Amino acid sequence: MTQSQPVCLADYEVAALAALPTDRAAYLFAGAADEITHGANRDAWDRVRIVPRVLRKVAGGNTKVSVLGRELAHPILVAPMAFQKLAHPYGEAATAAAAAAQDALMALSCQSSTTIEEVSRAGGSARWLQVYFQPSRDDTLKLIRRAESAGFEAIVVTCDAPVTGIRNAEQRAGFQLPPDIRPVNMEGFTLPPFQPLNEGESVVLDRLTTFAASWDDIAWLKQQTTLPIVLKGLLSPADAQLAIEAGASGVIVSNHGGRTLDTAIASLDALPDIAAIARPAGLSVLVDGGIMRGTDVLKALALGAHAVLVGRPILHGLAVNGALGVSHVLRILRDEFEVAMALAGCRTTAEITDDIVRR
Repeated sequence: MTQSQPVCLADYEVAALAALPTDRAAYLFAGAADEITHGANRDAWDRVRIVPRVLRKVAGGNTKVSVLGRELAHPILVAPMAFQKLAHPYGEAATAAAAAAQDALMALSCQSSTTIEEVSRAGGSARWLQVYFQPSRDDTLKLIRRAESAGFEAIVVTCDAPVTGIRNAEQRAGFQLPPDIRPVNMEGFTLPPFQPLNEGESVVLDRLTTFAASWDDIAWLKQQTTLPIVLKGLLSPADAQLAIEAGASGVIVSNHGGRTLDTAIASLDALPDIAAIARPAGLSVLVDGGIMRGTDVLKALALGAHAVLVGRPILHGLAVNGALGVSHVLRILRDEFEVAMALAGCRTTAEITDDIVRR
């Protein structure tokens, strides 16, 4: 490796910002409004300190974890992200190939710019499909059936975006989706009928939220598929309890990478309270938002997560060097995690407990 090549995830971020047009970078990487939550995600990881144990036997250890009853080689997953061809011409197919090469389970966005089937062929670790409920339940069901047919193993329902957040950075950059990049898995879906606003009505509260998902939709989805359902976007312990009652198999503690509701709580700050409710009920608990180092992964597991999902750094790697860049990002993060485990005195992930961190 030459000195000019990235050696950590922050290096990839710098390189990606230099490689992409400003408008695409604004869409892919910026947060909502003033980006307070976006920044808070990173700050939360930095506030937590590790209290390492010494003189422990760590030789022969491993990074294995169990998520939704499946053993994974390590707890670093690829988060669902839309329109990855904005970062690289091969888009999600390149990400899937890289994830498979690094034994990283991948969650695919229903707003992928590559078809479900093509991504499945490109990488065998692309095994979760993220969905937004569509205005037509029949269209939502089409996505589920395609996932089942392609061998996907779980459905991730994004719960925290009934409407799009205020994206000022995108507005300033003048971002528009190019005509050759589109949500190919949703072509032909039914669009809501146009209804002009009546006097005194709100375009948000009286139109855009009309088809927003509710707990009733989760109950309906449970009846339609035998695949485990993971609810993404939980920050409140009260919603963790509702997830249990709804029959979810897992939850993802997330604020959408700071891209929806600005000034929302950092994902890490919400994690312990949600884990305290969800884990005893047998749910898998994951967290995303601001993860940039292997030490962050260690902290996440110590504070109650079974695994983490990584978003923007994956896109950074993709923008810089396609599948090789994504593979390198994942390898760096896993190597850093293994070093963090060894230095903290943890031979296996089961030994990563809350007594090795201070908040």
